[in-house]
Amino acid sequence: MSAPVIRPITAADLPAIVRINDAAYPAVPITGADEMQRLIDHAAYAVAVDAEGDVVGFLLAMEPGRDYDSENYRWFAERSESFLYVDRIVLDPSLRGQGVGRRLYEAVFDRARLAGFGEVDCEVNVEPPNPGSLAFHARMGFEEVGRQSTKGGQFVVSLLAAPVD
Repeated sequence: MSAPVIRPITAADLPAIVRINDAAYPAVPITGADEMQRLIDHAAYAVAVDAEGDVVGFLLAMEPGRDYDSENYRWFAERSESFLYVDRIVLDPSLRGQGVGRRLYEAVFDRARLAGFGEVDCEVNVEPPNPGSLAFHARMGFEEVGRQSTKGGQFVVSLLAAPVD
């Protein structure tokens, strides 16, 4: 099998993106097709991971100044105007350990650098725990800059930031 390709999301990718997203619950919220399309439309950077014609992952990142009601995005927007916020990154479990997540984040950092942003931001669940994601983000240079309860207290997230060098 050839290495997965990172490419822009197309309209035809939506069903696979919804399926991959919902399979990753509770690390990411269950999201219907209409809501997922709205997220893609808000994203300044929306890419799919394609393995031989099959979508096996995706990433959505938002710039400052978007009319986006995410609690976590708003937290970062109140803190800074110089960030690229990773709203979703989801990969099929079969891709773990192959460097695809690192490649996606390297692309995000490149995009942030080109836009002149000072940092890349994201959040990771700590309740329910997601230790694998926390460890991955630490290896990528992210540090906790806050915590907050979300979704009416159902989740607690670690708010993470990494400088764009």
